[in-house]
Amino acid sequence: MAPSQVDGPVRAVHAPAAARPGFGRALGRYPALWRVASLALFFLAWEIAGRVPISYAFPTFSATFAALASMLFDGSLFVAYAETLQPLIIGVAISGVIGVGLGIVMGLSRSAEWLVAPLFIVLQAAPMAALIPLITFVYGIGLVAKTLAVIMLALPVIVLNGYKAVRNANPSLVAMCRSFQGTKLQQIAKIIIPDASPVIFAGLRLGLAAGFIGVILAELLITPTGIGDLITYHRSVANYAEMYAAVVSIILVSTLTLAALESFEMRVLRPEKRRG
Repeated sequence: MAPSQVDGPVRAVHAPAAARPGFGRALGRYPALWRVASLALFFLAWEIAGRVPISYAFPTFSATFAALASMLFDGSLFVAYAETLQPLIIGVAISGVIGVGLGIVMGLSRSAEWLVAPLFIVLQAAPMAALIPLITFVYGIGLVAKTLAVIMLALPVIVLNGYKAVRNANPSLVAMCRSFQGTKLQQIAKIIIPDASPVIFAGLRLGLAAGFIGVILAELLITPTGIGDLITYHRSVANYAEMYAAVVSIILVSTLTLAALESFEMRVLRPEKRRG
């Protein structure tokens, strides 16, 4: 018997809709487009809210951007950050050295954990904005006071992250080291600390973010210097576009710094996540 034939016109076979490239698939392939679209919508809403206006003290996005560019070109922003970054760098460096060391000791020793951990848990939960002005009664309004404000916010974050990282080190790797007759020092140096290093570095990154908050609070509450002085001055003379530009610059500097540290962390300490 001859094979049956299908009568009628031959219809073209189309690929399923999911296989056709579209805007949603492009956004899925290029997630940066989502970020750009989100920022564009935010800036548009900001511009509209400034032109309504919702408040006399709320400038438009275009006016704020122009003020930011003007402060960059006249050098006032660079001078302010030269003064702001000094206590920030000193405070974060001190917090990093002490915090990582204390975190490792607390993670390895139950006695150190019982003795020290409650102090840093209380410090992390305490309202630091209310405690920072008290520093001025002891250390005045100079560099020491602002550095202590950074340490008060950054140190608890770094200590507690380091402590949890060491305490939750992979027990299988520790057991393997013991099975190969590894000493306690070898367990710490070759197994525990390398395994905990990604979380420890994440704690340093979070500590830096807390340090940014600490130094800005110190400059606003202790003494108006650096970028805090720019915010206070422009607010006092009703230059609201310049005031918002200074605030936006803080967000940009902190975001770019933390993004760079996160990229370093993914490339060096967590390459498996970057590949995934």
